[in-house]
Amino acid sequence: MPNGSDGRSLRVLVAGAGIAGQALAFWLVRGGHRVTVAERFPALRDTGAQVDLRGQGIEAIERMGLLDAVRGKLVDEKGVAFIDGHGRARATIMANTSGQGRQSLTSEYEIMRGDLVRILNDATKDDADYVFGKSVDGFEQDAHKVVAHFSDGSSGEFDLLVGADGQGSRIRQAILPKGFDPYWRVGIHMAYWFVPRIESDSSIRDTYMVPGGRQIMRRSHNPTETQAYFVMREESEEASAIHRAPVERQKEFWASRFRDAGWQTERFVEGMKTSPFFYSQEVVQVRTDTWSEGRVVLAGDAAHCASPYSGMGISGGLVGALVLADEINRHADDLPTALTNYDRVLRPFVDEIQAEVNPRLLRLAMPETQRAIDAFQAATALACFLHVPDLVARFSKEDRGGAWQLPANPARRSAA
Repeated sequence: MPNGSDGRSLRVLVAGAGIAGQALAFWLVRGGHRVTVAERFPALRDTGAQVDLRGQGIEAIERMGLLDAVRGKLVDEKGVAFIDGHGRARATIMANTSGQGRQSLTSEYEIMRGDLVRILNDATKDDADYVFGKSVDGFEQDAHKVVAHFSDGSSGEFDLLVGADGQGSRIRQAILPKGFDPYWRVGIHMAYWFVPRIESDSSIRDTYMVPGGRQIMRRSHNPTETQAYFVMREESEEASAIHRAPVERQKEFWASRFRDAGWQTERFVEGMKTSPFFYSQEVVQVRTDTWSEGRVVLAGDAAHCASPYSGMGISGGLVGALVLADEINRHADDLPTALTNYDRVLRPFVDEIQAEVNPRLLRLAMPETQRAIDAFQAATALACFLHVPDLVARFSKEDRGGAWQLPANPARRSAA
């Protein structure tokens, strides 16, 4: 295995075996570094709802040589329909499958999170050392090393600690000033789970708007399962706190908020009770000027969560991992320079994808009254009749992420 471009092999601890953590391990082992991935769950977390790849994220997966593996697991979602209370489509925006321009509401590369996690794990498990059921509970560092303290009472010495531990990162909390709030909130909450698929569930994603700033979405990812999403605008303390409550309490909360919603609400609430998967979250972005301190650095959602509404959360994690590994592989003997460059190179891209989330547009898409819902659907139907979404997607010069370009392949550089 080749060493980094300066010939030095680093001992790197990655906290978190999600998308960003595994993608970073992929590039670092190809730079000749010794990588340990510590995951607090007892096994690989290969669950989750549907995610997508867009723009530079597609290129990042292609550079890893994993695009064919991703294509083999794609979800067949052809577009998005805005429906009424009887399930009738008022407007439908199809996916842009031309290979040019901008992805629409549905990407050409829709995939279940679990499938993408397994693809990345298959590509890294023989080269990186995975440790499950063990989290990084604390650390201390000096100019020469970082000592990580694990949840089982053990400790380990490393050259670099990477916090890829998600939106609620504990490592981020440790390096930021006490009391600093890294979350940029938009006043939106969501929950999603799986229910049995029925005959009327098609390959078009259904979006049903409910008065009170609420939405129900349905999308089907295989012949037997359908994903149900409840989304709502609410800026109460109860809504923000519910995501930390026991799961049964979360389910009661969501059922109460949507009890009068109509359409297939009863089906989804019943399915929630026995779903093998359930997740509730507040829609936030992670915004901080600090991505590193000494020999500790943040990656993925821990550093720059863009939120589901950016469409670039997964792609952002893949891109950030490539950039961080690129700088480490080129400056293995000068980590301060590597981490400074990581921030300088990636920050414009992160600013671009986070700016995709416009609270005013989100509120427009989640109307408070039935009259506003009718107006939104009428305007969307007219735009679809005139093929506006198709033309905008196909003839846009750039996808989300703008004109920012990925750096050269880290693995290629380290072997040079």
